[in-house]
Amino acid sequence: MNAVDLGVNLFVALFALLDPIGNVPIFAAATAGASLRQRISVSAMICLFAVVFLGFFFFTGLGLLQFFGISLAAFRIAGGILLLLLGLDMAREDFLAIFADADAATDAKDVRGYAKRRFKRLIVPFAIPLMIGPGAISAVIINAGEAAKLGLVGTVSSLVAMIAACVVTFLCFSATGPISRILGDVGMAIVVRVLGLILCALAIQFILMGLGEALPGMFSAGVTAPYPAGGQ
Repeated sequence: MNAVDLGVNLFVALFALLDPIGNVPIFAAATAGASLRQRISVSAMICLFAVVFLGFFFFTGLGLLQFFGISLAAFRIAGGILLLLLGLDMAREDFLAIFADADAATDAKDVRGYAKRRFKRLIVPFAIPLMIGPGAISAVIINAGEAAKLGLVGTVSSLVAMIAACVVTFLCFSATGPISRILGDVGMAIVVRVLGLILCALAIQFILMGLGEALPGMFSAGVTAPYPAGGQ
């Protein structure tokens, strides 16, 4: 695999795992009443945080897991349990209400203060683990091992892929205004509940993959890797 293929594969994986399009309804609910500048500022802070956080695990992930004696399988299982709990919360009727900001529209000119307040509120559970979950972190750590084989060009390619994925996420979040007006409160609630169901299924998949790695032969290959290469 060359550096270009490595970067493209990481970008595609991160785009699917960060799921900027699917997370738009939640971001829209979290920034309801905000001006365009406020919403852009919040999305910029979240995506900058995502770049830094993913970059941190790219350079230190394997060593960090080894330092604490944590296997990748255990990391998948723990992350899957956390995502499962979050998915169950998303199915609740009042899930979007936890992101509400009573002072969201008090001053449209207060861009920096609003962005800082919303960023602190959205780090958990929105940025982590809804956006940057065990799947994204695992993808970055595994990619780091492949990039090391290619040297500096592999590292640069991977970093460009991470930045590109976060830039696309920023653009999606910045355009939540029209989307929220089209969906309305009912539409956003429906989308979030469907995403909660998908997130629960994804969490179970992470847990099964982790158990499959920790206990080889416990599950069939079709359970731990339902879509192998070649579609077989």
